[in-house]
Amino acid sequence: MTDTFTLGGHEFSSRFILGSGKFNLELVRAALDHAGAQMITLAVRRANTDAPSILDHIPAGITLLPNTSGARTAEEAVRIARLARELGCGDFVKVEVIRDTKYLLPDNQETIRATEILAGEGFVVLPYMHPDLNVARDLVGAGAAAVMPLAAPIGSNRGLAAKEFLQILIDEIEVPIIVDAGIGRPSQACEAMEMGATAIMANTAIATASDIPAMARAFRLAIEAGREGYLAGPGRVLERGGEASSPLTAFLDEMGLDEVPA
Repeated sequence: MTDTFTLGGHEFSSRFILGSGKFNLELVRAALDHAGAQMITLAVRRANTDAPSILDHIPAGITLLPNTSGARTAEEAVRIARLARELGCGDFVKVEVIRDTKYLLPDNQETIRATEILAGEGFVVLPYMHPDLNVARDLVGAGAAAVMPLAAPIGSNRGLAAKEFLQILIDEIEVPIIVDAGIGRPSQACEAMEMGATAIMANTAIATASDIPAMARAFRLAIEAGREGYLAGPGRVLERGGEASSPLTAFLDEMGLDEVPA
Protein backbone atom coordinates (compact mmCIF):
# COMPACT_ATOMS: atom_id res chain seq x y z
CA MET A 1 0.00 0.00 0.00
CA THR A 2 1.40 3.39 -1.00
CA ASP A 3 2.03 5.75 1.88
CA THR A 4 0.57 9.11 0.84
CA PHE A 5 -0.98 12.22 2.30
CA THR A 6 -3.60 14.56 0.86
CA LEU A 7 -3.85 18.33 0.72
CA GLY A 8 -6.56 20.24 -1.07
CA GLY A 9 -7.68 17.17 -2.97
CA HIS A 10 -4.14 16.44 -4.21
CA GLU A 11 -2.42 13.21 -3.16
CA PHE A 12 1.32 13.28 -2.51
CA SER A 13 3.64 10.30 -2.17
CA SER A 14 6.75 12.45 -1.64
CA ARG A 15 7.12 13.97 1.81
CA PHE A 16 9.82 16.41 0.74
CA ILE A 17 8.77 19.92 -0.25
CA LEU A 18 11.27 22.27 -1.82
CA GLY A 19 11.41 25.83 -0.61
CA SER A 20 12.71 28.04 -3.40
CA GLY A 21 13.90 31.08 -1.49
CA LYS A 22 17.46 30.43 -2.68
CA PHE A 23 16.27 29.60 -6.17
CA ASN A 24 18.70 28.41 -8.78
CA LEU A 25 18.28 25.97 -11.63
CA GLU A 26 20.56 23.33 -10.13
CA LEU A 27 18.53 23.36 -6.93
CA VAL A 28 15.24 22.83 -8.75
CA ARG A 29 16.66 20.01 -10.84
CA ALA A 30 18.13 18.31 -7.77
CA ALA A 31 14.84 18.59 -5.90
CA LEU A 32 12.96 16.99 -8.77
CA ASP A 33 15.51 14.37 -9.86
CA HIS A 34 17.12 13.38 -6.57
CA ALA A 35 14.74 14.43 -3.78
CA GLY A 36 11.54 13.48 -5.60
CA ALA A 37 9.76 16.71 -4.71
CA GLN A 38 6.13 16.93 -5.89
CA MET A 39 5.52 20.39 -4.44
CA ILE A 40 7.68 23.50 -4.80
CA THR A 41 7.20 26.89 -3.22
CA LEU A 42 7.21 29.94 -5.39
CA ALA A 43 7.91 33.53 -4.40
CA VAL A 44 5.34 35.48 -6.38
CA ARG A 45 7.71 38.37 -6.94
CA ARG A 46 9.89 35.95 -8.93
CA ALA A 47 7.01 34.97 -11.18
CA ASN A 48 5.97 38.52 -11.92
CA THR A 49 9.18 40.07 -13.21
CA ASP A 50 11.27 40.04 -16.36
CA ALA A 51 13.99 38.08 -14.55
CA PRO A 52 14.36 34.32 -15.21
CA SER A 53 11.35 32.65 -13.63
CA ILE A 54 11.32 29.44 -11.61
CA LEU A 55 8.12 28.61 -13.52
CA ASP A 56 10.19 28.01 -16.63
CA HIS A 57 11.94 25.08 -14.93
CA ILE A 58 9.08 23.31 -13.16
CA PRO A 59 7.49 20.51 -15.21
CA ALA A 60 3.77 19.87 -15.41
CA GLY A 61 2.39 17.77 -12.58
CA ILE A 62 4.37 19.52 -9.85
CA THR A 63 2.13 21.38 -7.40
CA LEU A 64 3.05 25.04 -7.02
CA LEU A 65 2.94 26.49 -3.53
CA PRO A 66 3.13 30.29 -3.95
CA ASN A 67 4.19 32.02 -0.77
CA THR A 68 3.45 35.49 0.50
CA SER A 69 7.07 36.31 1.18
CA GLY A 70 7.48 40.00 1.83
CA ALA A 71 4.07 40.47 3.47
CA ARG A 72 4.12 42.36 6.77
CA THR A 73 0.38 42.35 7.38
CA ALA A 74 -2.55 40.05 6.70
CA GLU A 75 -3.83 42.43 4.04
CA GLU A 76 -0.52 42.31 2.15
CA ALA A 77 -0.49 38.52 2.33
CA VAL A 78 -4.01 38.35 0.93
CA ARG A 79 -3.11 40.66 -1.96
CA ILE A 80 -0.06 38.54 -2.84
CA ALA A 81 -2.10 35.33 -2.74
CA ARG A 82 -4.75 36.78 -5.03
CA LEU A 83 -2.03 37.96 -7.44
CA ALA A 84 -0.56 34.44 -7.50
CA ARG A 85 -3.92 32.99 -8.45
CA GLU A 86 -4.36 35.60 -11.18
CA LEU A 87 -0.93 34.58 -12.53
CA GLY A 88 -2.11 31.01 -12.87
CA CYS A 89 -0.27 29.55 -9.90
CA GLY A 90 -3.29 27.68 -8.59
CA ASP A 91 -5.14 27.72 -5.29
CA PHE A 92 -2.39 26.58 -2.95
CA VAL A 93 -0.74 29.29 -0.89
CA LYS A 94 1.83 29.33 1.88
CA VAL A 95 1.00 32.26 4.11
CA GLU A 96 4.05 34.06 5.44
CA VAL A 97 3.63 37.27 7.42
CA ILE A 98 6.91 38.52 8.85
CA ARG A 99 7.46 41.94 10.43
CA ASP A 100 10.57 41.05 12.40
CA THR A 101 13.63 41.72 10.24
CA LYS A 102 16.29 40.40 12.62
CA TYR A 103 15.08 36.91 13.53
CA LEU A 104 12.50 36.65 10.73
CA LEU A 105 9.91 35.17 13.08
CA PRO A 106 6.36 34.88 11.70
CA ASP A 107 3.60 37.13 13.06
CA ASN A 108 1.18 34.47 14.25
CA GLN A 109 -1.81 36.76 14.78
CA GLU A 110 -1.60 38.34 11.32
CA THR A 111 -1.11 34.85 9.90
CA ILE A 112 -4.38 33.68 11.47
CA ARG A 113 -6.23 36.67 9.98
CA ALA A 114 -4.81 36.05 6.50
CA THR A 115 -5.59 32.33 6.73
CA GLU A 116 -9.23 32.99 7.57
CA ILE A 117 -9.69 35.40 4.66
CA LEU A 118 -7.95 33.18 2.10
CA ALA A 119 -9.58 29.95 3.21
CA GLY A 120 -12.92 31.73 2.84
CA GLU A 121 -11.98 32.51 -0.77
CA GLY A 122 -11.29 28.85 -1.55
CA PHE A 123 -7.51 28.82 -1.21
CA VAL A 124 -5.71 25.76 0.15
CA VAL A 125 -3.86 27.58 2.91
CA LEU A 126 -0.63 26.35 4.49
CA PRO A 127 0.42 28.93 7.11
CA TYR A 128 4.02 29.29 8.26
CA MET A 129 3.97 29.76 12.03
CA HIS A 130 5.90 29.80 15.24
CA PRO A 131 5.07 26.51 16.99
CA ASP A 132 2.37 27.35 19.52
CA LEU A 133 -0.51 24.99 20.26
CA ASN A 134 -3.17 27.67 20.70
CA VAL A 135 -2.15 29.40 17.49
CA ALA A 136 -2.16 26.10 15.61
CA ARG A 137 -5.69 25.42 16.83
CA ASP A 138 -6.79 28.89 15.74
CA LEU A 139 -5.24 28.33 12.31
CA VAL A 140 -7.13 25.06 11.91
CA GLY A 141 -10.28 26.83 13.00
CA ALA A 142 -9.59 29.52 10.41
CA GLY A 143 -9.47 26.91 7.66
CA ALA A 144 -5.79 25.93 7.31
CA ALA A 145 -5.25 22.74 5.31
CA ALA A 146 -1.97 22.12 7.15
CA VAL A 147 0.29 24.05 9.48
CA MET A 148 3.98 24.70 8.86
CA PRO A 149 5.79 25.33 12.14
CA LEU A 150 9.40 26.44 12.09
CA ALA A 151 12.04 24.16 13.56
CA ALA A 152 14.54 27.02 14.02
CA PRO A 153 14.98 30.53 12.59
CA ILE A 154 14.57 30.51 8.83
CA GLY A 155 17.77 29.94 6.87
CA SER A 156 19.75 29.06 9.99
CA ASN A 157 20.32 25.30 9.42
CA ARG A 158 20.23 24.92 13.22
CA GLY A 159 17.90 21.94 13.26
CA LEU A 160 15.13 21.05 15.70
CA ALA A 161 15.56 23.93 18.15
CA ALA A 162 11.79 23.86 18.81
CA LYS A 163 11.60 20.07 19.10
CA GLU A 164 9.43 19.89 22.23
CA PHE A 165 6.86 22.29 20.80
CA LEU A 166 6.81 20.55 17.43
CA GLN A 167 5.98 17.29 19.19
CA ILE A 168 3.03 18.94 20.93
CA LEU A 169 1.62 20.07 17.58
CA ILE A 170 2.17 16.63 16.05
CA ASP A 171 0.35 15.01 18.96
CA GLU A 172 -2.55 17.46 19.18
CA ILE A 173 -3.32 18.92 15.74
CA GLU A 174 -5.45 16.94 13.30
CA VAL A 175 -4.24 18.51 10.03
CA PRO A 176 -0.84 17.63 8.50
CA ILE A 177 2.21 19.11 10.24
CA ILE A 178 4.87 20.15 7.72
CA VAL A 179 8.08 21.11 9.49
CA ASP A 180 9.48 24.19 7.83
CA ALA A 181 12.58 26.37 8.32
CA GLY A 182 15.79 25.59 10.15
CA ILE A 183 16.25 21.95 9.14
CA GLY A 184 19.92 21.81 8.21
CA ARG A 185 20.88 18.13 8.06
CA PRO A 186 19.28 14.96 6.70
CA SER A 187 19.49 13.46 10.20
CA GLN A 188 17.33 16.32 11.52
CA ALA A 189 14.74 15.69 8.81
CA CYS A 190 14.78 12.01 9.74
CA GLU A 191 14.25 12.82 13.41
CA ALA A 192 11.29 15.10 12.66
CA MET A 193 9.69 12.36 10.57
CA GLU A 194 10.29 9.82 13.34
CA MET A 195 8.42 12.19 15.65
CA GLY A 196 5.40 11.91 13.35
CA ALA A 197 5.65 14.97 11.11
CA THR A 198 3.76 14.63 7.82
CA ALA A 199 6.43 16.20 5.62
CA ILE A 200 9.54 18.36 5.59
CA MET A 201 10.19 21.55 3.69
CA ALA A 202 13.81 22.55 3.14
CA ASN A 203 15.73 24.96 0.99
CA THR A 204 18.86 26.43 2.55
CA ALA A 205 20.22 23.06 3.68
CA ILE A 206 20.32 21.86 0.09
CA ALA A 207 21.03 25.17 -1.64
CA THR A 208 24.16 25.78 0.48
CA ALA A 209 25.51 22.21 0.33
CA SER A 210 28.79 21.56 -1.47
CA ASP A 211 27.13 18.88 -3.60
CA ILE A 212 23.50 19.88 -4.18
CA PRO A 213 22.32 16.69 -5.94
CA ALA A 214 23.93 14.47 -3.28
CA MET A 215 22.34 16.47 -0.46
CA ALA A 216 18.94 16.37 -2.18
CA ARG A 217 19.22 12.57 -2.41
CA ALA A 218 20.32 12.36 1.24
CA PHE A 219 17.25 14.33 2.32
CA ARG A 220 14.94 12.02 0.38
CA LEU A 221 16.47 8.92 1.96
CA ALA A 222 16.42 10.46 5.44
CA ILE A 223 12.77 11.48 5.16
CA GLU A 224 11.80 8.03 3.91
CA ALA A 225 13.77 6.35 6.73
CA GLY A 226 12.21 8.58 9.35
CA ARG A 227 8.73 7.91 8.05
CA GLU A 228 9.30 4.14 8.08
CA GLY A 229 10.69 4.35 11.59
CA TYR A 230 7.61 6.26 12.73
CA LEU A 231 5.25 3.75 11.14
CA ALA A 232 7.23 0.86 12.62
CA GLY A 233 6.76 2.27 16.12
CA PRO A 234 9.99 3.03 17.99
CA GLY A 235 11.00 0.68 20.79
CA ARG A 236 10.56 1.65 24.41
CA VAL A 237 13.06 3.82 26.30
CA LEU A 238 14.18 2.97 29.84
CA GLU A 239 14.09 5.94 32.18
CA ARG A 240 16.84 4.45 34.34
CA GLY A 241 19.33 1.59 34.30
CA GLY A 242 19.90 -0.89 31.52
CA GLU A 243 18.57 -4.18 30.28
CA ALA A 244 20.78 -6.81 28.70
CA SER A 245 19.85 -7.75 25.17
CA SER A 246 21.49 -11.17 25.76
CA PRO A 247 21.49 -13.32 28.98
CA LEU A 248 24.36 -12.40 31.28
CA THR A 249 24.06 -15.08 33.98
CA ALA A 250 23.63 -18.80 34.43
CA PHE A 251 24.70 -19.80 30.93
CA LEU A 252 27.97 -21.45 31.91
CA ASP A 253 26.45 -22.95 35.08
CA GLU A 254 23.58 -24.49 33.14
CA MET A 255 26.00 -26.03 30.64
CA GLY A 256 28.26 -27.43 33.40
CA LEU A 257 31.03 -25.21 32.13
CA ASP A 258 31.50 -23.07 35.18
CA GLU A 259 35.19 -23.97 35.17
CA VAL A 260 36.51 -23.16 31.73
CA PRO A 261 40.15 -24.18 31.12
CA ALA A 262 42.45 -21.24 30.73
